Amino acid sequence: MTLEPASRRQLADTALAIVVGALVMTAAAFDEGTAPVDYALTAVASLALAGYRHAPRGVLVVSTVATTAYVVHAHPGPLAALPVLCAVHTAARVGHRGAGALASAVFLAGYVATGPARQEIVERAGLLAGWFLCALVTGLADRNWQAYLRQTEQRALEAERTREEAALRRAGEERLRIARELHDSLTHSISIVKLQAGVAVHLARKRGEEVPPALLAIQEAGGEAMRELRSTLEVLRSDEPTGTPAQLVERARAAGLAVELAVGGDARPLPETVDRAAYRIVQEALTNAARHAGPAEVTVRLDYSAAGLAISVDDDGGADPSRPPTPGIGLTGMRERVTALGGTLRAAPRAGGGFSVHARLPLGTPEDGS
Repeated sequence: MTLEPASRRQLADTALAIVVGALVMTAAAFDEGTAPVDYALTAVASLALAGYRHAPRGVLVVSTVATTAYVVHAHPGPLAALPVLCAVHTAARVGHRGAGALASAVFLAGYVATGPARQEIVERAGLLAGWFLCALVTGLADRNWQAYLRQTEQRALEAERTREEAALRRAGEERLRIARELHDSLTHSISIVKLQAGVAVHLARKRGEEVPPALLAIQEAGGEAMRELRSTLEVLRSDEPTGTPAQLVERARAAGLAVELAVGGDARPLPETVDRAAYRIVQEALTNAARHAGPAEVTVRLDYSAAGLAISVDDDGGADPSRPPTPGIGLTGMRERVTALGGTLRAAPRAGGGFSVHARLPLGTPEDGS
């Protein structure tokens, strides 16, 4: 069974917390006077590291308080600082530099205040201060490296999208060229044949002669050919998308975006205008998630009902509710499509972090001819 990326990350975080706890407890076992409460404090400080991705500041507080209490009570060696070092590194990695520095100062103050051998304590505190400084610096370096990788991925996705758009544009231009050629050549020729056949039939009937069956067949075939040609030209001139939201989800996965699709209600064919709008909404929402959400997980949900179709595209990226984005061309076009169908659209950061697009498209609108 293959684990999801989120499950793999959580398993790795838990393994890290267990390894850190094992190291600190092993060192504590060789220290004289280690009490059961010290093992409990060490376990709490270490196992808290398993949740650093979800609550880095909370983990920093728990690890610092528990480890400082352990140091004040048991006076252990420098290895006891390992949970706080990891918490400081992970806090700096997500941008909480000030909190990491404050936690380092609190722990070092508690450590210095523990031992009677001042010279040895000062030397160890200096060594630990260097460790904490390294933890902050490496956390910042890792943060900058991850930001660089995300920008590189976004540029690659944007380049791929640009290539696809250019290919689609060239294909559309070629379709229009073929449509013009067909219109200018075949349409004119078929019209002449149909007109000549019609004139011959009219003259024959006017003179009271029997109309040859071949002439009638030519006239009928000419009319049928004109109808078929018009239908073909309409298809060639159409620049509307072809595909489904499920295909968009598959393309996004292939491009490296962690996206899941959920369908509620009874899925059924939709009116053409609603189908096109749903495709464009999902396409634009996934494009925005790939460009702005970073390494986020995205959920696309389609809910069918008798009243219409509800579309939700949610990600757990870094969008902040206090800083709503300025609507660009994509969001504006999305809102215009929904409004034209008499629906509603909400596109804004979520209260818990990330971005949400929610659209309701009613069925039976005047535009779809129902």
